[in-house]
Amino acid sequence: SGFSQSIASSQNSRGTKRKWVLKEDVALVVYMVDLYNVGTYNADTGFKVGYLNELERMLEKVLPHAMLKAKPNLVSRIRTFKRDWAIVYDILSGKDNRDFS
Repeated sequence: SGFSQSIASSQNSRGTKRKWVLKEDVALVVYMVDLYNVGTYNADTGFKVGYLNELERMLEKVLPHAMLKAKPNLVSRIRTFKRDWAIVYDILSGKDNRDFS
């Protein structure tokens, strides 16, 4: 039917949302910490340009079948981490946590 074809084509044009597994999340965080600690991609406001491509290369070595790309996969997951863990970061960094003392 035309209706089901239109739904399928609109879903295909937007792409499908990728489900991350714990192993991938752990690897992403570990390698982001590594990049930060090494200092090659550090900047005053976060990471320097090119860090996403380096992360992609690093993750490809340990998760070769995950097919994670800098854009859109890593950008999206990092954005999600920032949103979901912002309150934890604020608490740990002492930002506006007078209610927690």
